[in-house]
Amino acid sequence: MSAAAAGDRPWLDDAAGRLVRPFTVSDGRTRPSIALDLMSQVMATGAAPPVHLGPEHGQALDLCRAPLPVAEIAAHLKLPAVVTKVLLSDLVDCGALTTGPPAYHHHPTDRALLEAVLDGLRRHL
Repeated sequence: MSAAAAGDRPWLDDAAGRLVRPFTVSDGRTRPSIALDLMSQVMATGAAPPVHLGPEHGQALDLCRAPLPVAEIAAHLKLPAVVTKVLLSDLVDCGALTTGPPAYHHHPTDRALLEAVLDGLRRHL
C-alpha cells in the first residue's frame, strides 16, 4: 500500500484505489450550494480561502488556475461529479473560485461536432 505524503493527496492503495470514500470528502453533502453544470467553467480568483479546507479543495483550486469545466476537474480529482460540485461550490462560496457559463466553441447541435463525438465513442467501444 502506498499512502500519499502528509495529507496532500487522497490516500491511495495500488490495488484498491482510493481509501477515503468520496462522500467523506464532501462531509456527506450531496448538493452543492450553487447550480453547476458539468460544462460550467470554473476559475480561481486569486483570493485565498479564508478557512482551512480539505486537500481535495486545494487540488481543485490548483487545477482552476485557468478556466476548466466541472467535468474535467472531476476527472482530474477522480471523484464523482456530484462530490466535485460540492467541493467547487465551497470554493465559490468563500470567494476563491468564480464560475461562468459553458464555453461552447461550436453550437451544441453542430452536426460536425456530434459526428466527431460519435466517431470518438465508436473508437473506444
